[in-house]
Amino acid sequence: MMEQKTRSELRKEIMTILYQMHVYRKNKVTFDIDQMIKEVTEIDNEFVKDVVYGVITYENEINSLANTYLENWTIDRLGNTDKAILQMGIYELLYTETPAIVCINEAIELAKVYSDDSVRKMINGVLDKVYHNKEQ
Repeated sequence: MMEQKTRSELRKEIMTILYQMHVYRKNKVTFDIDQMIKEVTEIDNEFVKDVVYGVITYENEINSLANTYLENWTIDRLGNTDKAILQMGIYELLYTETPAIVCINEAIELAKVYSDDSVRKMINGVLDKVYHNKEQ
């Protein structure tokens, strides 16, 4: 029996999968999402699949929302890791039952490790605005 991974560990894996997807796309490499999920996550996990496929399904909406709130910046200018963290955070805020504070904190924790300070602040700002505008 494999140990259960925490949601935080799973989010790190989701970030990795989305990151790879962005790199492959940029380099025009064809890829199979299920295969990528399998390579990163040894266990079959619904949460990982839901979020990865969710981000892909709603990517246009997620990106345009991000662009609305990124001041003088666009999501395409972010690094692949930063983009993955932000997309995952927005997806979770809008399309899942995860409490908003958890979505935001988890994204910020990843950004603390993988993004530089200015980008972390950007991600925080965008998620904060998405959250507050969702409430209205």
